[in-house]
Amino acid sequence: MQRAVETMKSFDVSLDNHFLYLLSPSVIEMNFNQLKAFYYTVKCGSLSAAAEALYITQPAVTKQIQQLQSTYGIKLLNRFGKKMVLTDAGEVLYDFASKIFEAESQAEEILRDFQERKSGRIRIHASESFGAYYLPSILHHFREKCSSQIQILVHIFPNPVIIENTAKLENDLGFISYPVEHKKLVIREVLEDRLVLIVPPLHAFARMKLIQPRHLEGQPIIMHEKGSGTRHILDEFIQKNHLSVSISLELSNNEAIKRAVEQGMGLSVISENVVREEVHRKKLKAIPLADPTLKRKFYLIHHKDKYLSQPLQMLIHTVNQWATEYTSRPHPRGS
Repeated sequence: MQRAVETMKSFDVSLDNHFLYLLSPSVIEMNFNQLKAFYYTVKCGSLSAAAEALYITQPAVTKQIQQLQSTYGIKLLNRFGKKMVLTDAGEVLYDFASKIFEAESQAEEILRDFQERKSGRIRIHASESFGAYYLPSILHHFREKCSSQIQILVHIFPNPVIIENTAKLENDLGFISYPVEHKKLVIREVLEDRLVLIVPPLHAFARMKLIQPRHLEGQPIIMHEKGSGTRHILDEFIQKNHLSVSISLELSNNEAIKRAVEQGMGLSVISENVVREEVHRKKLKAIPLADPTLKRKFYLIHHKDKYLSQPLQMLIHTVNQWATEYTSRPHPRGS
């Protein structure tokens, strides 16, 4: 035992081996309540947030972490004012803890599926455009096929938050508006929708059947916020065609963009389906752009180790089926 302790203290032993030794049942039995308190403190970013997530008091969280550090004689967290920083040992342990609690979550899902089969819940995180203008129709089709006992929870988040939450197994499915490479995620393209220029009905462009890039030169444009899928596509389009446009307004919400265009504050480029209702009511005019690459894509993501229950598999099938039907619809050359 003494030799093992001396070996651990040597600089030649990696932290990974160090923890594998400490976690061995022959040495000490780890207290998983203490590990969970440490894990949630790091994950949530504060002791108070961890206490809320674990439904215990903040002093209880602090005590659990102190006991964990005391048990192994290793500092896991350093505090600098209100900020907590992981030590090298803490980073290694957090990585182990993430795998442990992800596996726990997966085991719970599998058992819950066997227990409930036709009931339960599906948690969906979606980007603003997909969640507001495409997902309701998909869920309507899903409801026609699946048990009404299944509770569907939808939350709208920015793309980076959806990616992070999916990697942490905090949802069942995510829908984002740009592709991403992530070692923990499965990603598949589910939908492609063309972008159109929207103008007020009395605007000079409203009589056109097709907009050429040169028509946008010098025009006041209402842009999506930086970081959005549409903004990225439009920035590339402007740069590729060497256009000089005036950004009259920058908004993060599709509804706000449409209202601003209605009020004559500028023109905008938006997904065709997003403006379908306003075009039908003749509040806006949607005109295709000559560039065929101006299309917006949406992607379905889930954790690579996610257990796909029968209802979840049925929902994914419904998404694919709906997307195929949507993309096969005819698109008029001018609306």
